[in-house]
Amino acid sequence: MRATVNFPAHGGPALPPSLLFRNLSSSASAADFDLSPVDAHFLKRRGARNKLRIGNFLTFTGSPGIWGPTSTNSAMLAVAEINKRGGILGRELELSIYDSGGPIDEVVRRAEQAIAFDEVDLIMGSHISAVRVALRKVTGNRIPYIYTPVYEGGERTPGVMAIGETPRWQSRPSIHWLADVKKAVRWYLIGSDYVWPWQSHRAVKRYIKEAGGQVVGEEFVPVGEDNHEPHLARIRAAKPDVVLISLIGTDSITFNRAFAEAGLATSTLRLAGAMDETVLLGIGADNTENLFCASGYFNCMASRANDEFLGGYQAMFGPHAPPVGSVGQSNYEGLRFLESVANRAGSLALHPLLKAARNTVYSAGRGPVTIRDGRAEMPMYLAEADGLDFKLIKTL
Repeated sequence: MRATVNFPAHGGPALPPSLLFRNLSSSASAADFDLSPVDAHFLKRRGARNKLRIGNFLTFTGSPGIWGPTSTNSAMLAVAEINKRGGILGRELELSIYDSGGPIDEVVRRAEQAIAFDEVDLIMGSHISAVRVALRKVTGNRIPYIYTPVYEGGERTPGVMAIGETPRWQSRPSIHWLADVKKAVRWYLIGSDYVWPWQSHRAVKRYIKEAGGQVVGEEFVPVGEDNHEPHLARIRAAKPDVVLISLIGTDSITFNRAFAEAGLATSTLRLAGAMDETVLLGIGADNTENLFCASGYFNCMASRANDEFLGGYQAMFGPHAPPVGSVGQSNYEGLRFLESVANRAGSLALHPLLKAARNTVYSAGRGPVTIRDGRAEMPMYLAEADGLDFKLIKTL
């Protein structure tokens, strides 16, 4: 089953995710996986060899599935723009979307098929870190893997290029600001039960201690949990000044709704680590009091780079397209990053690309981003929720 999307030079219409998927698990037989890598190498390549085949692993199901539509749109916009400029090193981009939702072993199987049978040249991903940890074992040193969203930091796997915000740049200055300006001392940490919150909380605890605060409670919630009454009861008993929220997607929506409905929002600050305009819309205007978020991108940013990105997004998908936030924009940014690094390397081969990616500067919707010794450095912003919008209050 194939659903390749080829973008014309001047862009194209918005297509529903169902027309973009390459989920081969429904059509491939078990015998297909008995092929050795050497045998797979000699499989006939489908399509023109001058295409640069991008396999984008996005999530459309479960808690992080809320970001699927805007992530798809953002990647499509980047492909259209790059192809209009002649592609990357003369190769037109061909984008395929694979679902990174569901059991991780099934996602791994899709990635194996994408490499062996679709012969994708590169994998890009905007999904939870647990999926990244699994997929990097598949990509190894075989093909490049660009990971775009906010994550816990520390990714050094050969072939993996992570460009998202990390706690050092995102959480640390926000914690110090809340301690200095809001006099926050007591902190309660709640996150989804997987690698990003686990590792991020380790760093967050150090930053809270630096700022003179103390952690009065911590818990990890199974992904998909929507009964937050027990968590809210523990939070109420701990009497924190701030609840730091590392819940993902719709889990963050249901928690923040319940938090406000329980009357906690008027007296307790919230600092969210994986929140954007898509999640804020789901929380609802009545439930966002005293809610803060730190990110390298908000769609209210006043800059030429953001104006160009949002203008292109609206022109391609119309005024009623899903609101784009940091997670969606990261997919646009991933392809702009690839374009910049490939031009710098003068090659799309794995090792020259990785060498060029370790130290470079590129620009996308949030403006210039510097990669220094493999670590992304970018302007960071602290925003406060204002109904269904964010209001920038400080550059961190």
